[in-house]
Amino acid sequence: MGGNEIKEADELFEPCLPSLTVAIAINGKRESKYVVKWALEKFVTEAKVVFKLIHIRPEITSVPTLMGNSIPISHVREDVAAAYKKEVEWQTSALLLPYTKMCGQRQFLLYVQVDVVVVESDDVANAIAQQVAKYNITKLVIGASARGIFARKVKRHNMSSRISACSPNFCTVYAISKGKLSSVRPSDLKIDASIEDDSSETSCSVNSSSSYTSSSQTELVSVGSYSHFHSPSLPMQRFHALSAINQNLLHSRASSIDANHSRNLSLDIEEERDTTSLCVYSSDIEHAIGGTSSYKGLLKDSQSHVSDQASTSDVHSEHSSSDTQVDINFELEKLRIELRHVRGMYAVAQRETLDASRKINNLNERRSEEAMKLKEITYKEEEAGELARKEMERCEAARMEADYVRECAEKEASQRQEIEMKALRDIKEREKLEKALVGPVHQYQKFTWEEIVSATSSFSESLRIGMGAYGTVYKCSLHQTTAAVKVLHSNENQNNKQFQQELEILSKIRHPHLLILLGACPDRGCLIYEYMENGSLEDRLFRVNGTPSIPWFERYRIAWEVASALVFLHSSKPKPIIHRDLKPANILLDRNFVSRIGDVGLSMVLNSDASYVSTMFKDTAPAGTLCYIDPEYQRTGLISPKSDVYAFGMVILQLLTAKPAVALTHKVETALDDGRLVTILDSEAGNWPIEETKELALLGLNCAELRRRDRPDLKEKVLPVLERLKELADRARDSFSRIQPLPPNHFICPILKDVMNEPCVAADGYTYDRKAIEQWLTDDDKSPMTNLPLPNKVLLPNYTLLSAIMDWKSRN
Repeated sequence: MGGNEIKEADELFEPCLPSLTVAIAINGKRESKYVVKWALEKFVTEAKVVFKLIHIRPEITSVPTLMGNSIPISHVREDVAAAYKKEVEWQTSALLLPYTKMCGQRQFLLYVQVDVVVVESDDVANAIAQQVAKYNITKLVIGASARGIFARKVKRHNMSSRISACSPNFCTVYAISKGKLSSVRPSDLKIDASIEDDSSETSCSVNSSSSYTSSSQTELVSVGSYSHFHSPSLPMQRFHALSAINQNLLHSRASSIDANHSRNLSLDIEEERDTTSLCVYSSDIEHAIGGTSSYKGLLKDSQSHVSDQASTSDVHSEHSSSDTQVDINFELEKLRIELRHVRGMYAVAQRETLDASRKINNLNERRSEEAMKLKEITYKEEEAGELARKEMERCEAARMEADYVRECAEKEASQRQEIEMKALRDIKEREKLEKALVGPVHQYQKFTWEEIVSATSSFSESLRIGMGAYGTVYKCSLHQTTAAVKVLHSNENQNNKQFQQELEILSKIRHPHLLILLGACPDRGCLIYEYMENGSLEDRLFRVNGTPSIPWFERYRIAWEVASALVFLHSSKPKPIIHRDLKPANILLDRNFVSRIGDVGLSMVLNSDASYVSTMFKDTAPAGTLCYIDPEYQRTGLISPKSDVYAFGMVILQLLTAKPAVALTHKVETALDDGRLVTILDSEAGNWPIEETKELALLGLNCAELRRRDRPDLKEKVLPVLERLKELADRARDSFSRIQPLPPNHFICPILKDVMNEPCVAADGYTYDRKAIEQWLTDDDKSPMTNLPLPNKVLLPNYTLLSAIMDWKSRN
């Protein structure tokens, strides 16, 4: 084969440059990687190429559940459907990400633009065809399913054939199988051009007669069209072409042997027909091989074959009696056909060699680029090593400096500790002198450990009423008096210090709103207090165990009582006392909701000497509960009466809102600024007086200021305001006592809107009056609260709620 023929064969094999876009159908499986790789290798040139990655996903008609089934999307909430759709979109993006990265590799970065098109449809073929028509795409690359080469008369209705059938005629469809071209369905433009070229060349090569030329052109067009549309692979094309040629030659040989020797003209005409048919089939072989040899070279061979056949026909007409010449002509024609077949295979091999050399050149370029990168990385590693060495030197110098500073700090700390120990010894000596002059005063009764064990039934769990960080509280009866005993968890130094502090303070001072200490067992760390029937203020605000809410006027009075107790502690003589752990959990309520402050184990007795205060408490770790600790106390360790004012401000805000203390100041401040204070007030407390409640909220925020100097004085500023609000609360309580109280909300039936007579729990988890829910279920199978179908109509009696309703009715 000459150089011009090879060049023309290369031109036939060279992929067309895309004028606008190239579409690639992606299904997300393993084969899609080979499809994208083939498209990048074949279509990326110096020109700009736009790849549209088309992915068809099924329409979302249902939402899966945890049980393995699915719910129609029309039956779920809009937010659930939107969340599921968003999750499907995220999964689709993750599925297509590897293919977009393949197109965005460095070697394709300057020539490739990637657009991702995701379509929801259950008909994949029609959806892809619509996208091809929508964007006027002329090149479509799809994956092809594996098919047997020798499968006979089997119609495989696979996805690739459906896509090829549905695609518009102006689009060329390339089917790829395992990274190689499996078949091509060309567009109408290519088919028409191929038919016209074949017809013109055939007419030039065969010129026996005008009528015969027309017939050969028609036959060539039909064969060429079949070759374009029904040649899935090169081996199949070769097989069908060679089979047709062999059958044609055998038919020619039989007809030449059986013909009459006297009818030479008829034999010449029949041989001319066989020669023309052989030329047509030879062109079909060249096209089936894949265009490796040019159509011009094929037609030249066909012309030479026609002339050879004509000369053979003349000899045969002169020596019609000789069968040997016919056999020789048959063998020669067979050798010519095999020679053309070998030439086609040679062109294919040469083309593959060119592709391999081009790939080797690309690999060499990439290897050189990687070598340059490796040099850059090595240089950067050397720079990083130098920087690391310098950094290690600086770290070593910093470590030596830190060691020197630590030694100095240790010396200073030891000196300071010696000074503090000396100061403590002086304090103890002074206290001993004071006790010697005044004498010990113990205003509490001592109890033995056996008496406490007997009173608490050996610390029975049924008598336990609370547990704190330092001890457990039990209800007991001592000397015919109901009391509460707190037993410390252990006799550690810290707990023992708090026990002595609480015993020291409560045994010497008395106030109506401070918890009364009845006695103690110093040997075992037990304190006996008066029993408070309503527990802590925190439990009542959050309505633990379903207890009723505290009315707003009682909360006004409780705020005044706590403030008066704090003023008393801060004004105690000879030394002021700071509670340090004021919070709703340490404010106890008796039967009439009269409050008393307890748990003074963390209280601090201040000394009048200013220098003593700064030395004593500068490095003291903050004590108390986090949300109620003074911010300046946390930062500096210095304690003052304003620290209790900060905690009292937080208590006021919780009395108003019944909410946790976390970020409560910000919530109240924002509500006051927006004019919606009513929305954050505790609605269970009744109808709050708006103006007075707003004044109390501003007072609580003022007490909870971050800086100590911005907080008001408890005695001069806060207590007078609370006394005025207490008078208003007393008048409201007197008028409220004459009005029958409203039932709790959980006593009300959601259907009747009235107190239930026989509460029952339905299948939806809600409680209804039995008659009301039975009447409802006779007309409807859905829940009155959730509007969802009930799984069953079983009703379970709620005896606990029935008992509470009966108790409420008896008291009112």
